[in-house]
Amino acid sequence: MPSNEEIRGRIINVTTMILNIDPAQIEDTSDFSADLGAESLQSVELVAGFEEEFEIEMDEEEALSVSSVGAAVAYIAKVVAEQHG
Repeated sequence: MPSNEEIRGRIINVTTMILNIDPAQIEDTSDFSADLGAESLQSVELVAGFEEEFEIEMDEEEALSVSSVGAAVAYIAKVVAEQHG
């Protein structure tokens, strides 16, 4: 089971690749749309990227409602625990 720190690092890696931004711009409080500039298509790509990175399946509507990096860490940790626990 990955730690929250490991999950955060992997989320940042996927986010920087998909949004083509500097990892230094990403904080736990960063909103994927408002702060990091994710458009709707990129938000879907982020969900797919996180699913692939963590080998999980997320409810797309639920996943797209997660707006900040910190919330994504908590949400993905929960899904990983449910699916790989």
